[in-house]
Amino acid sequence: MLTALSREEVKRTAGLNEAIYVRQSKDKKDSLSIKGQIDLCRHECSHPESALIYKDKGFSGKNTQRPGFQSMIKDVKEGKISKIIVYRLDRLSRSIIDFGQLWNELEKNQVEFVSVNEKFDTTTPMGRAMIYIIMVFAQLERETIGERVTDNYYTRIRQGNWPGGPAPYGMINVKKKSENGSTVPSLDYTDEFEVVKEIFYRYALEDTSLGMIANSLAERGIPCKKRAAWDNVALSRILHSPVYVRADQEIYYYYKSRGVERFSNAQEDFDGTCSAHVVGKRTGNIRKYTELQNHVVSLTNFPGRIPSDIWLACQHKLEQNRQIGNAGKGKHTWLTGLLKCGECGYSLTVRRWKDKKYLYCSGRGNLHICSKKSFDQRPEEIEYEVQKGLEEILDECNREYIRGPEGEKEKQRRRELQEINEKISRLLGLMAESSEISMKYINQELEALDARKTEIKEVYKTPDSDRKQNYQRIIFEQLGFEEKKLTAQAFIEKIKVYDDSIEITWKV
Repeated sequence: MLTALSREEVKRTAGLNEAIYVRQSKDKKDSLSIKGQIDLCRHECSHPESALIYKDKGFSGKNTQRPGFQSMIKDVKEGKISKIIVYRLDRLSRSIIDFGQLWNELEKNQVEFVSVNEKFDTTTPMGRAMIYIIMVFAQLERETIGERVTDNYYTRIRQGNWPGGPAPYGMINVKKKSENGSTVPSLDYTDEFEVVKEIFYRYALEDTSLGMIANSLAERGIPCKKRAAWDNVALSRILHSPVYVRADQEIYYYYKSRGVERFSNAQEDFDGTCSAHVVGKRTGNIRKYTELQNHVVSLTNFPGRIPSDIWLACQHKLEQNRQIGNAGKGKHTWLTGLLKCGECGYSLTVRRWKDKKYLYCSGRGNLHICSKKSFDQRPEEIEYEVQKGLEEILDECNREYIRGPEGEKEKQRRRELQEINEKISRLLGLMAESSEISMKYINQELEALDARKTEIKEVYKTPDSDRKQNYQRIIFEQLGFEEKKLTAQAFIEKIKVYDDSIEITWKV
């Protein structure tokens, strides 16, 4: 019967050896020779005659790219070494970080470590404690280096320089002369910027979606550099980025309204000459361009080319369409925003072609993650099934709570309320794109609309002379398009559509 062997047993049975590592940068009168280091290390070996010897002569300890060292690490990973012995710790490495990485590799492979001079012996508790102390200092060094890199990064940003890394789409990394004559990193535009320009100007149009732009670019064979194909993610990254915009006062107020408190430049410097850059730490699922708390906005050292009004129009549109799906503005069905694909779960839209309506999955068209090409069911058929369910629910309602036909004055008030809500919605959307002067006007308009809204609601509390006091059953079929939509949204959470069935999740 075969039994599993422990790692220690495998080492013994396979004749694994202790290893001696020695290094000498160059011959010095006061330096210990390669032979001298080997002789001293043999005294720590259990079997000196069989010890493996790894040596590097004429190599510095500043890095680990040494042939003898790399050969030893290779044998460690292959499980050929049980213990490593060195004359002194700095023979392995002069970098605490490099030693920390080596120690992690030794621990992973259960390799013991002994330093003759420092008396580090990981077979003893004190030896292991000293190793852990070294690791603490290694972590401190790594964090110090990280902070220094971050500080340099933000310094470059505040100076208007490109901080480094790949250039955005339509741009290229270049060097330019600063005011003091030094050479600093920057960006310049390429011919691909025409694609960027097209993306901004097309998306700013009211009837253009990200999916439509992505399909257009794909059909023309225009490659997407950072992703396999053009999709919502690739386009959103371009549209969100302020490196293309002419950063003027409107851009300053936009970021101010989004919660940004730190600007590297004075407000008056935002004159539309340069573009802008947003930097900041992100944690968890916080998005770079949508969650701007603790971020810094800085002007760049290269010009912007997208007008601020076009860029802001795109931001407003992106905010409205942050999540895939409709917000209830569809014209082809009163089920807009409720229909979901049974395969991928993403929203279904209704499109008209040759006087017929068809269902279209946004998960396939926009994200290319759904294999569902078409649906056998038509929107009209789904509406019929949903209507039957809604009528059953309405029939169960107590008739005394069902409002009958409205009087003319009441209808007028209801229409006015709807108009006021639409105006308020539009004004709230404009707030993020407005200057200080226009913000004052918008606030005044909002206050007036809110006051009128309160006044109308107070009138609703008093009975109307022309209101009919008898109550009767609501006939769903007789409701208008918007009323059907509101009724469906009030009672339905979502509707999953499959090939031959639908699954309605009710709120009641």
